[in-house]
Amino acid sequence: MIQKGLPAHSRATPNSAYDSGVFDTRHLKTFHAVVTAGSYSAAARVLGYTQPAITQQIKALERAVGTPLFVRVGRRMRLTEAGEALTRHAETILDSLTAAQQQMSSLTRLRAGRVRVCAFPSASATLVPEALAGLAAGHPAVRVELLEGEPPDSIRRLVRGECDITLAFTYPGLHEHIPDEVVEIPLMEDQLTVLMPTGHPLARRRAVKLADLAGERWIAGCLRCRTNFLHECAELGFAPDIAFTTDDNLVVQSLVAEGLGVAMMPGLVLSFLRHDKITGRALDPASRRQVSAYVLREHLRIPATVLVLDELKGVAARRVGC
Repeated sequence: MIQKGLPAHSRATPNSAYDSGVFDTRHLKTFHAVVTAGSYSAAARVLGYTQPAITQQIKALERAVGTPLFVRVGRRMRLTEAGEALTRHAETILDSLTAAQQQMSSLTRLRAGRVRVCAFPSASATLVPEALAGLAAGHPAVRVELLEGEPPDSIRRLVRGECDITLAFTYPGLHEHIPDEVVEIPLMEDQLTVLMPTGHPLARRRAVKLADLAGERWIAGCLRCRTNFLHECAELGFAPDIAFTTDDNLVVQSLVAEGLGVAMMPGLVLSFLRHDKITGRALDPASRRQVSAYVLREHLRIPATVLVLDELKGVAARRVGC
C-alpha cells in the first residue's frame, strides 16, 4: 500500500532536469500504474513487466524530475510531496495523451478531419454539393468548410494557406503561372454556350459561329471569362461591343432575356440556372474551359483532403459521362 505524506526533512530540491519539464510518457504511465495498483509488484502484474523493469522506469522518472517520488517507510511505499504533485497531474496528462492519439488515429483512418474548399460560384452550386453529399454518406465525421473565390485569387488563397483545396478554371488561351508547390488535378472540360433571346434569328441553328455574332451587343461575365472572350474575338478579327459587364450569372441571363445583348455562358451554370426567355446554342467550333482542383503538394498526404478530392473527381466524371 502506498501512503501519502512525507516529513519536510525528506524533501529534495528540484534541479535543472525538473525545471526542464522533460518526461518520458512511458515512465509516466508506469508511475501512474504504481500509484493506482499500490506497489511495484502489483504494477508489474498489471503492465506485464518484471518488477526490476518497473523499478528502473521509476528511477529514470525520478532522475528526470530531479527528486524522489517514493520513499520506503518500513514495509510500505510512501509518496513524497513531489510524488503527490505528479499524481494529481499524471491522470490528466495521460487522458489528454489518449485523446490526442485517438484523434490522430481518426484523422489517419479517414474517420475525421476538416477540409477547407474554395470554389468559384458555379462549382459551388454543382460539383461541391454533390461531393459533400457523397462525403456525408460515407464519412460523416469529415467536415468541409466552403469558401468562395474566383481564380486567380483563389489560387493565391491556397498558397497563403487560407484553404486546402481550390476549384478553379482556366481557358486554353490563358497562360498563367502555377507555383511549384501547387498540384493541378484536372476534373472536367466545361463547354461554353451562346445565350440569345428567344426568337433571335440565329436561334434556329443547332450551332453558332462566334464570327456570325460580331455585330451583336454583348453581356460579359467575370474578368477571366471576359479576358478569354476578348482573346477569341481578337483571333477572329473583331472587337466585340460589350454593353454590360457583371459577375452575376442570373443578371447576365436576365439582360439577354430582355434583348439587351447576347452572352457566352459555361455549361455548369446552365445545368442549374436557365431563364425561360433565352435560347442556348453550342459554339462551332466548340469553346471550353478547363475545371481543375488545386492543392498544395504536401496536402496530398492528408487523408481527409485526398478523400474530398476523390469525391470531386467522381462527381466530375459522372457529369462528363452524362
